[in-house]
Parts: sequence; C-alpha cells; structure tokens
Amino acid sequence: MTTTTTTATTTATTATGKTVLITGATSGIGAHTARLLLDRGHRVAVTGRDESRLKTFLDETGHPDRLLGLVADAADWQATESAVTRTVAHFGALDAAVANAGFMTGDAIGAGDPTRWPSMVLTNVLGPALLAHAALPHLEATGGRLVLIGSVAGLKNSPANLYSATKWATTGLAENLRLHATTRGIGVTLVNPGMTDTPFWQGAGVPPFALSPRPVAEAVCFALDQPTGVDLNTLTIRPVGQPA
Repeated sequence: MTTTTTTATTTATTATGKTVLITGATSGIGAHTARLLLDRGHRVAVTGRDESRLKTFLDETGHPDRLLGLVADAADWQATESAVTRTVAHFGALDAAVANAGFMTGDAIGAGDPTRWPSMVLTNVLGPALLAHAALPHLEATGGRLVLIGSVAGLKNSPANLYSATKWATTGLAENLRLHATTRGIGVTLVNPGMTDTPFWQGAGVPPFALSPRPVAEAVCFALDQPTGVDLNTLTIRPVGQPA
C-alpha cells in the first residue's frame, strides 16, 4: 500500500517543540491528542485510512505549517514505514510515536461474525508492532518515546471478548518493547483508557459516566512531557463509576 500525503506543505520546520506521529488520529483519542499537541506548539503527523475523513480533520484543525496528514493503514507494513519516513523527511526528526489506531467489532466469540475479526486483530496487535519497528531507530536518535494506547480491557477479562484479547496483547507488547527500548534510551508508555466517549463504540451505547477523550489525550501529553531519563511506563484512566 502506498502512503499518500494530504497536505501541500513539504518544507521541514525548525521551530521548537517535538515531532509526534499518531496513527488512526482522525477522530476520538487520537484527534484530541493531535489538537492538544498542536495547541502546545508541537509538530504532529497523523494517519488515517480514509482520505476524505483525513482531509476533513486537517481542514478543521488548522496549523498547516505544523500538521501533516498521511493516508495509511496501521496494519500495513509498507504504509507504516512510509508514514514514519515521510514524517521524518517533512519535520526533520521524530520525537514520539503514538500507536493509537484500533477498533472493536462489538461482537463475541461464539456469537459474532468471524469475517470481521482479522482486520481488528491486525490493526490492534500487528499495527503497534509495525509502528515500533519503523519508529524505534528514529526515536533512538532523539531519545524519544513510544506510546501505545491499550485499554482497561487489556487488564480485565470479559467473556468471549476477542477485542479484550487484542488489548492483552498490547499490554504484553508494551512491556517487551520497554525491555528492548530502554537499553537504547527510548521511553515506552502504555496508556489504558477505560470507557471513553468516542466513535469507537460504533453505536453500541456509551455509558453516561464515560470519559471525554480529553483526559486520555492529557495523559499522552503528560507521558511525552517527562524529562530525559524518566520512563513513565503505565497509565490507567477510568471514569468514576466504572467498576471493572
């Protein structure tokens, strides 16, 4: 798959601040994180699979000098590698990568549609590994950070929940990547949101106590703000009212 750029600006900037790549960032937690980082003066590259949705996000968000949009499927190696390469070429370096892309089919093993599962498993499990593989050499050069968006579902099991299994895989991936990355001067943070009011739910009915995406985005920014030599490894954020 070829990654395409949806912004016209191609000159690398030299402004202060960090360069952050966020996968699957046209809505929800990823979009909120991108906007928050831009508000704080950073440079942001975002990926999305749908070119029209990506263009809408770019047009609505502004900051064309510090925002780069790339059409890419997080589960596709060539697209992910290209997104990382283009981000570095455009902005000059990569200080952080956020593996945010992911989704839930909303069905269950034994009662669901298995034809929908491969894409979820590949996006949620393979996607972060591909991003890590492409980004780690650049993050080593900057002493940067890799952030994986996990889930409380990756800490607590629920019956026949394949989505939960993919997030358990993310939990394990974060720790084995940390063991590898810490010897190279790279931080790794796993952010586990609880129930959050985003399009992720796909009409399943969000509980009234669900979090806004903003606190989760703030948690990502908090991890990125840690000083050199500090590795913040796990942040779990539940709304008050969520017992599990």
